[in-house]
Amino acid sequence: MTAAEQQLPERIDSEQQLEEVLTLPSPRLIEFVKTLASPLLILGAGGKMGPTLAVLVKKAAAVSNHPMHVIAASRFSEPGLAGRLNRSGVETVACDLLQPQAVQGLPEAPNILYLVGLKFGTAQNPSSTWAINTIVPTRVAQRYRDSRIVALSTGNVYPLSDVTTGGSRESDALTPVGEYANSAVARERIFEFHSRLTETPIALIRLFYAVELRYGILVDIARKVHDGAPIDLANGYFNCIWQGDANEMVVRALALAESPPSAWNLCRPEIFSVRVVASRFGELFGRAVQFTGREAPTALLGNSGPLCSHLGTPAVPLEGMLRWIADWVKRGGRDLGKPTHFESRDGRY
Repeated sequence: MTAAEQQLPERIDSEQQLEEVLTLPSPRLIEFVKTLASPLLILGAGGKMGPTLAVLVKKAAAVSNHPMHVIAASRFSEPGLAGRLNRSGVETVACDLLQPQAVQGLPEAPNILYLVGLKFGTAQNPSSTWAINTIVPTRVAQRYRDSRIVALSTGNVYPLSDVTTGGSRESDALTPVGEYANSAVARERIFEFHSRLTETPIALIRLFYAVELRYGILVDIARKVHDGAPIDLANGYFNCIWQGDANEMVVRALALAESPPSAWNLCRPEIFSVRVVASRFGELFGRAVQFTGREAPTALLGNSGPLCSHLGTPAVPLEGMLRWIADWVKRGGRDLGKPTHFESRDGRY
């Protein structure tokens, strides 16, 4: 057990404690933040990861006594979110990044964390997904040509891979299925184009997939087991990572930005089995698990060995996540109501 694992709580009793766990900076992040010039601008900060990421950086800067100004830009459609960030010392800018004047009006910043993206609802309105995943990157890359950028991407840029090969690698061809996945490839290519044109250092982070107690693939499986719903095994393997670990590694990936862009898979280094995880939840809930179908030989998987070799292995292990989530679900903890649709194999979201 690492020192980081030893500091993890046995259980998480409230959303307040959850936020504290998600925003607790590690010694590595505290040291890294000292190297960053201020301000740090986080674009798309109103989504699932952005708020805790912004507070995490602000806390790391405070602990290190580094005068880091953190700015979070988003539409902030969630009531009260901007105020909560302000009270944590994060400056907020409400804007619609599809509007060119909004992007031009953003403050100068030497370091950019780009979290903007649209996935769910693509099947019903693909044009919105393509607009957000292509027009906004173009405008941001033009506006911040002299900055360093970490752009969050997705493991969906890859096709399904043979489970026995250990997951897709960054050098693999980006030939996915579905409109969302192809718009995500386009987002990467747009950043690459501008990076080559202006020598902007960029790191592309292909995330497989963030988890906390209120959303994520582990939560989806846990709630099905708890409710007695059958678990579909067709998409039988996956990667994931605790959201706090993902946020930290996104920030520290600023050190990996270069031109042409570097690309990195972000997840825990293991491949997990839906059957094994569901069975473990069954043990934690004391319930029998129902399965349907059988595992296909392929799944959407990533090999995160290169990133882990640079930034270290994520601190929170699978068993820790399973215990936290099982306890949370048993006690009726809040769910964000944002299922991952991990069962999908046709690229429709």
